[in-house]
This record gives sequence, structure tokens and C-alpha cells, in this order.
Amino acid sequence: MTIENKTFNLNTPAITDQATVILNHRYLLKNSDNEVIETPEQMFERVANAVAKIDKDYMGLDVEADLTAKDFYTIMSNLEFVPNSPTLMNAGTEQGTLSACFVLPLEDSMEGIMKAATDSAMVQKFGGGTGFALSKLRPKGDKIQSTHGIACGPIEVLKTLSRVSSMITQGGKRDGANMAVMSIYHPDILDFIDCKKVEGEIHNFNISVGVDSNFMKAVEGNMDYNLINPKSNEVVGKLNAREVFAKIVEGAWNNGEPGMIFLDQVNKDNHVTKTYGEMIATNPCGEQPLLGNESCNLGSINLAKFYKKAEKAHAFGWKAEIDWARLENVTRKSVHFLDNVIDANKYATPEIEEMTKSTRKIGLGVMGFADLLIQMHVPYNSSTAREIGAELMTKIREWSDDESLELAKVRGTFPAWDKSNYDKETEAYRNHCRLTVAPTGTISMIADTSSGIEPTFALAWKKQNILEGKTLNYVNKYFEADAEKYGFYSEDLMDYLAEGGSLESVPNVPDWIKAVYATAPDISPEDHVLMQSAFQEAVDSGISKTINFANSATKEDVENAYMLAWKEGCKGITVYRAGSREKEVLVKGNKEKAEQPLLDGFDIEEEAIAKKENYRVPQHNCCDTPNVVFESGCETCKSCGYSVCLIA
Repeated sequence: MTIENKTFNLNTPAITDQATVILNHRYLLKNSDNEVIETPEQMFERVANAVAKIDKDYMGLDVEADLTAKDFYTIMSNLEFVPNSPTLMNAGTEQGTLSACFVLPLEDSMEGIMKAATDSAMVQKFGGGTGFALSKLRPKGDKIQSTHGIACGPIEVLKTLSRVSSMITQGGKRDGANMAVMSIYHPDILDFIDCKKVEGEIHNFNISVGVDSNFMKAVEGNMDYNLINPKSNEVVGKLNAREVFAKIVEGAWNNGEPGMIFLDQVNKDNHVTKTYGEMIATNPCGEQPLLGNESCNLGSINLAKFYKKAEKAHAFGWKAEIDWARLENVTRKSVHFLDNVIDANKYATPEIEEMTKSTRKIGLGVMGFADLLIQMHVPYNSSTAREIGAELMTKIREWSDDESLELAKVRGTFPAWDKSNYDKETEAYRNHCRLTVAPTGTISMIADTSSGIEPTFALAWKKQNILEGKTLNYVNKYFEADAEKYGFYSEDLMDYLAEGGSLESVPNVPDWIKAVYATAPDISPEDHVLMQSAFQEAVDSGISKTINFANSATKEDVENAYMLAWKEGCKGITVYRAGSREKEVLVKGNKEKAEQPLLDGFDIEEEAIAKKENYRVPQHNCCDTPNVVFESGCETCKSCGYSVCLIA
């Protein structure tokens, strides 16, 4: 690696064939003939140099930026840390933003609505995703005094924003993604809950209902609550909380929407409320609550890289299997990296730049958690796994906070700090918030690891039309190694799993292996929620995670998950019931194929196979062999890396 005429002997990144396909398609620079002109190593060099240059602005020394570039390159090329997609794509180029997440204000006026539409187009043009709060818009049919007209209402505004988004292909690489949030107290809340009943009518928008504990307590008590006109602040009606909650649950059961955002939990970590008000909207995947005109740049630590094999039983148990010193080092460098991105960034509007630099929010998260557990042979749906997750995130929080404090000593606090409610004596942070757990759908594929804090989605899957039309199996590398080690590997078994067969139904596989390699559909919704909660306690922003349900799940099951998420202190919840969307491609669990006698010598019971549900997610024209999974509230193709989510 060469930086400012200095050469460092650094590792070449270990990029898999699948990651190479994704990088070539979406990330590596191309010439005017659409030919790739950079290697993965050069991509990481480009990003490291562009982001590290900011150090010179603060330190005044080229050597500081040189050494920082070496550090940044090292953690990226080792696949220990990977920034969000816009940073990989755009850093060191003339392209736009390095941030993935934006929330734009949506004011109750024609000028405000049109400005939001224009600003969202500019953000999405350069690769960002946008979130909007519809809560301030007057309800449908409300009188407009200035024109003597009648308000069209938030749903029509949402459809307009959707049409604008559909016109934009982000940076020439993917469709736009958005989030719309409406307060449970808005008079049009029932229309909002139903607005996506017809699939495709509102394109490229996730929707979530913003609730608070008062509403949830009203649900528990089967009480009525007030609807409030946001323009006049007058009570204009009442609804039964339980009936409205049931309607939310029904929508989520039908097609996964709406999600829920627990706004009082969100604003518990909003330390500038008195200056800028409350956060009432999030980015498209729901993990990053933001104020109007705020943006946030994200990056994720690959936890799977920090497994350290313990040679023998150790007094510290599982803690001896994690390289804590190296994890601390990477965490600190990652915080430094993300803070630099704020200054290296290019912003779509002056208002976004001003607001972003006022609070200097960063979103350091994790991926590869499931792969770490697998290496430790700890089942995902166990109390030990939740203990590991909580401890890991607590340590990352401690190191991130401390690094932000250290950066503030040299660079200053975030400008809004003096008007914040942080303890002025001890908490002079560089960044208003530090941690976010994003989906990481595509960047986790680049890093060859599991996404976010999700369990493994599948142990094996097929990829077709490769090598002159041949079909190849892709197998989880850890499962393949353990199958070889413990003597149950066979091509028939891998074929069976790739066709959607259940490991649970296969004899001759040790029970502990089945427990360790339980996939997302095998994990109970309760265990999904409890894992999210285990991480949430240390995360000052939110967490993108999908709570998976079998197709046979009832509305009551979904209701219980929503209630549990609230009681466990989660900041939001996204659910997905298998097979609940109309336009879908089968990605896992083809019952007809799974019932075929694929395994010689194995006695597969039909009833056991039938337990494996058909897991389907929306179809996308992303590649010739789409293999789309739905996790972390995001749709990602495992074949080509296409993702609806902006941060994947």
C-alpha cells in the first residue's frame, strides 16, 4: 500500500468468489466502458486515504494522516471492520454522500412538502436512504385557511414521495429506500396502517407506527385514547387502543407491516431534546432514529474475526474465546474512522450538512455475531448467547464512548453539546451517539460473515447458471468443517439442505450440532426478541433485526412479540411471517423437493420434513438467479448482493 510516497507492507484482503462478484457489480470503480478498473485492495486503499486525510485538518501533519490511513486500511482489508456501502462506493471519488441514513423534515405546507420531495431526490441520487415523519401533517379533509381548500392528507403526500423515489436510481446502482412513520395519535392513523395492504401501491417505503408507553398501557387496559390534530393540537376523536393495536398486528401478520417504533425509548437517548425537539422518524431500516435534516454514517465490526480458540478449559469460560484486546483496538479505530467520515462527506443540502455536523452522530455496529457463536459452539437461542451478546456490546459501548471522549479533547465536542443534557463535567463527547446495529446485508457478504445480529439464515443454498449452466451448492463454511470433523458430511446431505430440507429431521447428526446450527426459521420469535433486547441495552441508537415467524403463526403470536419487544426495552420491532407476501421467490424450504429421497441411508420422516416452512420473500429483478432473504427488515440477494436497504 502506498500513501504519500510511503509504502506499507500490508495484507491483501481475503475476498471470496461470491464477494468478488458483488464488488465487481456494485463497488469497484469502472471506466466509461463499464469495465472494472480497481481491485478490492485498491478500493480499501482509496477509502482509507480519503477518510484519513481529515486527520491533517486537525493535527496539521501529513505523517498523522499517513499512519491513520494505514490503520484504516488494515482493519478494512482484514475484514474486521467494513463501512456502509456509500462510503465504500464513493469515498475518494467525485460522487456524492458517504452516509447511508437520512431523516428529512416534512412540514405542513405546500412549500415544506415540495422541499422534502426535492431533498429526498437529491439524497437518493447519491446513494442515501430517507426517513419521514408524517405526524405533523394535518389530517385528510382538514380546512386550509390560506387557500380555503381541503387538505389531501398524509397518505396522499406519502404516495407523492413514493413516486419521486421510484424515479431515482441511487448512484446508478439501486432503487431508493424510505421509511414513513406516523404517530399513533394522528387522526389518519387507521388509513396509515392500511396504506400498504395493496402491495406495490406505495413503492420503496417501509412504514412504522410511532407509539409510546401511554398507548401500550392503554392497550393492556383495553382503554380508549385521544386522536389529536397536529395543526391545532385539539382532540378530534377517540379510538380503542386494543382495537387499533389489533389492526397493527393484523397488518404485520399479513405482510410484515407496519412495524412499531417505541418513541419514548428512542428519545431516552436523545440528549438535545430541548434544542432540537424529539426524534419522531428513522432511516429506512429503522435502526437509526434521527432529527430532521440529520444524517448518520454507519460501519460494522465483524465479530466472527475475534474468535480465539481456547486450548483447554479456562477459568473465564467463554470469555477466554474472544480476543478482547484486538476488539478494543478495532473499535477505537472504527470510531475514529466514522468521525472522520463526517468531515470527508459530501452533503446533498446545506441544511443536512449543518445539522449533521451539529450533533456528529455515528453508528458503529456489529455483524458476524452468529458466526462467532457457531465457532464457540454456543446455540443462538440460549441464555449464554444472550449473555455473550450483551457483554460484547457493553464493552464496545465502553470503548466507543471513551474514544469519542479522547477525540473531543483534540477536536472539540459536537457543537450542540453545550446545549445538551449531557453531564458537562464528565461527558464531553465528540459524537452525540456512537452505536447502531444495522442490517449489513451486502457488506456482511463482502466480509464473508453472518449479517448484523441475525442468526444464520440457511446452512446451504443453490446458485444456478454458473460454470456453463451448472448448479452449485453454497455451504456454510463452519457447518461444512464440522460435518467433516464429526463424520456426517455427504454431498447428499448438502443437496438436501440446499433444497430446503431441515437439519432437525436428519438422523446421525449430533443433537448439539443441530442446536448450534439452528437457522433463523428454527429460532422462536421470543428468542429473536430477547436477543435484540440483549444488545439494545448498550446501544444508544436502534437495532435492525427481523423477528421471524413460521407461516402457521397466529396473529396472537405476532401480538405477543410486539408486546414483549416493548416490555424488554427495544426501540422498535420488525416482523416477518414466512410466505406472507404476494410477489415472492422461494429461497428456502421447497417442500416438494425436500420430500424427495435425497439421502441414501437416511430415514427422513415426512412429518419432520413438513415442519420446515416455505420461506419466501419478495421477488426482485436483481440477477439471473435471485436468492433473496428477508432479515433485519431488509431484502438482500445472496447471489449478487442486491439490497433494497441503503446500508446493506
